[in-house]
Amino acid sequence: MALERIQKIMSEQGLCSRRAAEQIIAEGRVKVNGHVAAVGDKMDPDRDVLHVDGERIYIDKEQKMYYLALYKPRGYVTTVSDELGRRTVMDLVADVPARLYPVGRLDKDSEGLLLMTNDGAFANAMMHPSGGISKLYRVTVQPRATEQQVLQLSSGVVLDDGTKTLPCTVNVVVDEPGRTVMEITLKEGKNREIRRMCEAVGLEVVRLKRNAEGVVKLGMLAPGKYRELTKQELAGLRAAAAKGRAQTRSAAAAKAARPKAVAGPVKARAKTPAAGPRARGPKRQG
Repeated sequence: MALERIQKIMSEQGLCSRRAAEQIIAEGRVKVNGHVAAVGDKMDPDRDVLHVDGERIYIDKEQKMYYLALYKPRGYVTTVSDELGRRTVMDLVADVPARLYPVGRLDKDSEGLLLMTNDGAFANAMMHPSGGISKLYRVTVQPRATEQQVLQLSSGVVLDDGTKTLPCTVNVVVDEPGRTVMEITLKEGKNREIRRMCEAVGLEVVRLKRNAEGVVKLGMLAPGKYRELTKQELAGLRAAAAKGRAQTRSAAAAKAARPKAVAGPVKARAKTPAAGPRARGPKRQG
């Protein structure tokens, strides 16, 4: 069989996303045939022996792919394993006969829709920075948000690391003394983005719930439960991701084709006329 990159095989086997696999390889935690692997190395999945963190990985070429919508409750961390022993989202899908991992993340104090899969290519497409997949959040903040603060959030704010968020859609659904409930739609996925956005304009998030991701809606799914995505939902997610990548490529091509500004001709400086010969006074009479 043709050689394949190790991070691609790890991702396809549901160990983690391809990006996470590259990090694991870079940390020296992966061996092929007893030798520590490097990022970019290839292996023959039919003949070579793969170990990750000392555990042999048996490569299943006919594995079933799972695509799940999970309601992550508050109090669970979005990670495959936690060194502090906290509850993770993996505890909620322990009965699924596959190595799943989360697509993206929700922080420990947030809740709502979280996609889970063992399909590395699908996960990479969903998390691509082109931002083709929109995410809808219901956010409760305190104190009451002013019109100016709502406008700032929708226009983009500078975060604590100096980066600026993209413009987003903000709809106020509850406005009362002491608190405001908003629906915020994002197309990017910075770490703890909504909490940091609100903090930047002087608001505190007291509850954050993701209600939708692309065409997938949380609906009536109960906290801690999951369901399989429908074929229509999968097709919708893939189409949105492909559209986002196409728009990114088009924007990059348009930028590259844009003519560069050409400096105009440099004007020659006017020369100062040379001074003529100094006039001599009359000769002194001897």
